[in-house]
Amino acid sequence: MLEPSQKAVAFSAQFDEGEALRYSPLIAFTMAIATFMQNLDGAIINTSLPAMARSFGVKTLDLSMGVTAYLLASVAISPISAWMAMKFGEKRVMCLAVAFFTLSSLFCGLAQTLPMFVCARIGQGLAGAIMMPVGMSIILRHTPKGDLMKAQSVTVWPALSAPIIGPVLGGYLTETVGWRWNFWLNLPIGILAVLIMLRVVPAEPAEGAGKLDIKGFVLCGTGLTCLLSGLQRISETGMEQIVACGLTVAGAIISLSAVRHLQAHPTSILSLEPLKRASLRYAAFYPGLIFRAVFSSAPFLLPLFLQLGLGFSPMQAGTWLLAYFCANLGIKPWTSAIIRWGGFRNVLFFNGLLVAASLLPFTFLNTQTSPVLLGLSLVVAGLCRSLQLTSLSTMAFADVSHNERSKAAAIMSILGQAASTVGVAITAFGLAMLSRLYGHASVNLRELHMVFLLTALIVLIGTSGFWKMSRTLGAEISGKRS
Repeated sequence: MLEPSQKAVAFSAQFDEGEALRYSPLIAFTMAIATFMQNLDGAIINTSLPAMARSFGVKTLDLSMGVTAYLLASVAISPISAWMAMKFGEKRVMCLAVAFFTLSSLFCGLAQTLPMFVCARIGQGLAGAIMMPVGMSIILRHTPKGDLMKAQSVTVWPALSAPIIGPVLGGYLTETVGWRWNFWLNLPIGILAVLIMLRVVPAEPAEGAGKLDIKGFVLCGTGLTCLLSGLQRISETGMEQIVACGLTVAGAIISLSAVRHLQAHPTSILSLEPLKRASLRYAAFYPGLIFRAVFSSAPFLLPLFLQLGLGFSPMQAGTWLLAYFCANLGIKPWTSAIIRWGGFRNVLFFNGLLVAASLLPFTFLNTQTSPVLLGLSLVVAGLCRSLQLTSLSTMAFADVSHNERSKAAAIMSILGQAASTVGVAITAFGLAMLSRLYGHASVNLRELHMVFLLTALIVLIGTSGFWKMSRTLGAEISGKRS
């Protein structure tokens, strides 16, 4: 009779040989439901902040603690996600994570004070950090490489649709039934996701994990938390900026120590081996990290441009942003065909040039600009963003073996979170520095024009990295052989 570890090896070997592996749209859709719940929660909360502040009897800015608590909890626990999946099994861990996220959402809505709300948000962050990499690992386990584009077409829609639905739905719920329902909305979604997962995701034996690398976990969690917390606050002034710089430097030093530990430890908490795979390295590290940082800053930068630069009201700005986010979704039916036609190297390089070009109109748009030109600029920027992001996400696991899927998904998740924080932080820092340079009390159109120009230049630097890619990288997925 086989031991559990032998069963895991045999189970994994089936996939490496291509046996009993068939793409399941239902599994991909189930993981997409969980991701949608998580992304919607992040997109919906901003519309509720003033109402929540009145309910708790605090200032609106104090609610940023809830956003920060989620981020830091997520970053701190991320390194352990792969170890948990290997130790206890992906299906079990994913179900528990979704259930815990749902329960934490219940307590977010029940919170009567800011500290209670922050504690509930920490619960959401801990669960959310597990959901994304483990969910991706489950999809990779049950999807042949030739069908990864099909899976991506299903799983990418939460990231593209949540920013569209979230603000509108959040505003409606806050004004009609109260802000608490923005969180209670997760209850039926989470329960449905768990029930479907229990039904459709095949039970697999735990792969078996070595002894928990406590030192590596502490180093990774502390380093990432300090680094990203510092970057998030780097645009502050006075003593706050000094604290932010101190946290950033400390985080960078601890993170370097963590990398050295991970490279030397035989059973490290986070394996860096998948980064030796070209597809993951290009998509998640360089130059993919640059694009993810730029794209994550768009929901922060574009509303500022429309409101502070062009003088639109929040409602007008939200309406115009629909053009950008709807374009993200609108190109989805054609992305797979474009990738098959051009291949990953050509699409990522030439579309990267288009991404840079799509940012240039925002360096001269002003209050006198035709609404047609503004709308076209937003649509083109949204189309290019969607194609680049989908290509990066699909290519990431092209040459990652099934045995490395959990480790690769964990690295992808951590670097994705880092890119999101870095993108917003650098944008905020750039705006703050330019405002001081120009002697302005607050951000205006001149600073916004300059930030868009600098962003376009950064994108060009990132795009040049794709030219070095092999033309056949990811051919098994794209079907483009030459």
